[in-house]
Amino acid sequence: MSTERSKGMARRNSHRSRVLLGVGCALAIGMALPVLGQIAVQNQGYLPYSDEPINYRSEDLSDPVALLQKRLDQGQAHLSYDAVQGYLPSVLKLLNIPVDSQTLVFSKTSFQYPKITPEHPRALYYNDDVYIGKVHDGKAIEVVSFDPMQGAIFYLLDEHRSDKPVFQRAELDCTQCHIAAGTRGIPGVLLRSVYPTTTGTLVPTAPSFITDQESPWGERWGGWYVTGSLAGESMANAAVVDAPADGSAPQTGVAVTGLKVLGQRYDASAYLAPGSDQVALMVLAHQTQMHNLVTLTNYRTRLALYTLAQRSDQGRPTGAMPALDALPPAVQRQIERPAEQLLRYLLFSDETPLGGLDAQQIIAASPFAREFAARGPRDSQGRSLRDFDLHQRLFRYPCSYLIYSADFNALPEPAKGYVYHRLLQVLSGQDQSPDFSRLSSADRRSILSILLQTKPGLPQEWLDYAHAQGLSVLASSSLASREP
Repeated sequence: MSTERSKGMARRNSHRSRVLLGVGCALAIGMALPVLGQIAVQNQGYLPYSDEPINYRSEDLSDPVALLQKRLDQGQAHLSYDAVQGYLPSVLKLLNIPVDSQTLVFSKTSFQYPKITPEHPRALYYNDDVYIGKVHDGKAIEVVSFDPMQGAIFYLLDEHRSDKPVFQRAELDCTQCHIAAGTRGIPGVLLRSVYPTTTGTLVPTAPSFITDQESPWGERWGGWYVTGSLAGESMANAAVVDAPADGSAPQTGVAVTGLKVLGQRYDASAYLAPGSDQVALMVLAHQTQMHNLVTLTNYRTRLALYTLAQRSDQGRPTGAMPALDALPPAVQRQIERPAEQLLRYLLFSDETPLGGLDAQQIIAASPFAREFAARGPRDSQGRSLRDFDLHQRLFRYPCSYLIYSADFNALPEPAKGYVYHRLLQVLSGQDQSPDFSRLSSADRRSILSILLQTKPGLPQEWLDYAHAQGLSVLASSSLASREP
């Protein structure tokens, strides 16, 4: 077994261990900071990555919410207030977040926990770059927006009507829980699966799981509502009705033991969409950790190069970017390790199989699935990385659509070049290692063709390969116009 694969397995096992990520700090924040003005805290206390070279507290941001706030300040955009849903519909519209992405979580895993119950679950909405949380009768809309260089940036929007609503950056309140093992130690996002009681509180000492594309179905979506057939394979739509009086927990590995189906206790008409889409949840499970791995690779590369420059007598010349093989071996490893993790996740190397689902039925029942796939871009044969399989795996062409994202494009060299080089090795068939054995020759050819025709900024190595193999590559101007 390869070293990287062993580390990957260790990482997955650690995610499935008995962790209570975020709950303690979420409750502490909720009790100590009951007013929005107190919740949005900036520049107070210690925050990881505040110093060079990351400068996480920098106000030089270009994430979607920061850009929207500039438009609001300049009068180029306006947030409308709805008497029932507050600013939520307007926020989703201005940030191009589909209502059909709605998922519902009833466990008390937000700082606004007192308002969250099975009768009033928290609604989550997202697109490729932004996540929105809405709590019934809550004080604030919760926002995570991904900046190309800084990763997850956290905001709160006061739910009270205002002449000039403002997205307030919230650092310490959110990062206490969103810089953790579940986010790979960087400012990030995570899906938690827990053992909830009938009120949404967490069963004391019970196991908690981080959900991603590799999670077993029996450990997914505890504390969530799920609309669709996959709910029955998971911990969804259920609670521990008779939690042991001594606080002991159900046994790990028998996920449904102690859980009883609650049924739908919430009023669907109180939400923008009628349910909690199972396809949206599967995509969310992939996307959250993909975002974290991109940020991790970004941070580790910048930190490694910065430390190397600080230790050098002459430092690194301004604007010069060393080739990976020109770096000291220890620095190379610092960069390659997260980049290799990113590559494997990008290609769904250890994705948990879906087990032969009825794809047509699932897509027909999911407005989210149809809307998501329609966003393209597509190659000359009409293929897209956003096309679903939903029979044995999530996507028909298993390479993450986030390869088009601004944060992936902003990966610093030499990490970005390493990922592209390794990706070409796999897709061209040069790398036939067991780690990528799930990718058939047809899969590899299809993904390679789609990327050559739709992905701007591919390295010269890719273009040379395409030319040598007689593969079609879209002109740069056409590519630029099709970037999402």
